[in-house]
Amino acid sequence: MRQLSEADQDVIRLAQDPQFPRLLEQITATGGCAHPIHLSGSTTTRDTATGEVLHHYDTRNEPGNRLSVRCRNRRATVCAPCSRLHAADTFHLVRAGLTGGKSVPAQVRERSRLFVTLTAPSFGPVHRATTDGERCRPRRNAGRCEHGRPVSCGAVHDPAEVVVGQPLCAGCYDYPAHVLWHAHAGQLWDRFTRATRRSLATAVGLAQTRFRDHARLSFAKVAEYQKRAAVHVHAVVRLDGPDGPHTPPPAWATPELLTHAVGAAARSVLVRSPYSPAVGELELRWGTQLDAQPIRAFGDTDGLADDAVAAYVAKYVTKGASDTAAGTDHRILTRDDIEEAAAVPPHIRTLMRTCWHLGGLPEYEPLRLRAWAHTLGYRGHILTKSHLYSTSYTALRAQRAEHQRSTTTGIPDDLGVATDSHWRYIGSGHTPGAALIAAGIAEDHARSRQLYKEARQGQEWAKAHGLGVEP
Repeated sequence: MRQLSEADQDVIRLAQDPQFPRLLEQITATGGCAHPIHLSGSTTTRDTATGEVLHHYDTRNEPGNRLSVRCRNRRATVCAPCSRLHAADTFHLVRAGLTGGKSVPAQVRERSRLFVTLTAPSFGPVHRATTDGERCRPRRNAGRCEHGRPVSCGAVHDPAEVVVGQPLCAGCYDYPAHVLWHAHAGQLWDRFTRATRRSLATAVGLAQTRFRDHARLSFAKVAEYQKRAAVHVHAVVRLDGPDGPHTPPPAWATPELLTHAVGAAARSVLVRSPYSPAVGELELRWGTQLDAQPIRAFGDTDGLADDAVAAYVAKYVTKGASDTAAGTDHRILTRDDIEEAAAVPPHIRTLMRTCWHLGGLPEYEPLRLRAWAHTLGYRGHILTKSHLYSTSYTALRAQRAEHQRSTTTGIPDDLGVATDSHWRYIGSGHTPGAALIAAGIAEDHARSRQLYKEARQGQEWAKAHGLGVEP
């Protein structure tokens, strides 16, 4: 007879508990979250006019005297259910800035908008893969570098090969420059947006200090790690009137002018790293590869589609370290953590070692490189936006919480209420059996979403071909 695993035994134990149906409801409500947060406390909602208690909830009646809520981790490698919710929020946040909605007027679809990609410079040649079968780095009679390694590669690499993104010679690769470029990427972006405004003002004969009296530059950007473990930035850039999306931009705010300004700004931006006897002072710039594509206006056919851009950005915010060359999903606390990190390619491990080494130098202390060794020195958020681009994650989550509250309690949204809540954190995570149940619920939800997506695609195909549509 097969011996039951620890998880199976725990499932049986949970199923025999009289409160198991409620436990299942809680796990289902979190979407099968892999690492839920457990809270203890109560909440009371009263009518502000009469003082009548409209709803009261207390965790003393819950399994384990606690309420489980989502961990809300954005990384799919950490919690797939919560990452999907985060991706959906990101999609609506970016899309609102392109098509309107969520307090943004629909007129933004008529504005000058670009989808811009800014890359990191080269820190040394790396192995690369191409979609057309081109060889990696063929060079006739190239010889070897000072470390005795070939400076060429005539192989045709598959994109999935581990060698893709790895330096041809680790000794020749400029690891300090790579790490310091990451540490200053936020400054590079800030100076890029300022330079874009200056370029626009100069092009139309405005004093740079008067630009905001005529127009406003709004954006949402996401950082993506390339195979070589260097960040590049995808950004939606939009020109509004002086008060943001609710005011029309001036007539000179054309896509062509914005494209020119973005290009000029990317080429002009320069940040100098702090001087170090070990590294010197580095001049940090954007890479030479720049892509700026217009996003089509409503009714046009040229340019990128709004939904496609929003989906593209949302896809990248949920990627974890194991999906990209982005270090690790957890902070590095000691030098030993770097050496013990599992499944980390040599290139990534060397970058983390470089962060740890440079982070110990007094001249680089303000950069906090050791604290950000797990992200290879990159200190920015994965997604950031200007204040008036669109709505915020906080607003989206508040709307969802309000909808759930009104659905659960039956209290109308337009009724004046006051809520008094008292909560405290008491733990996180699942028991082995609960983790098994959560994984099954998450899988069911993912399958349902896939079936719904396929059904929608089938309906759209049938409609496009005149099938299943009444005459």
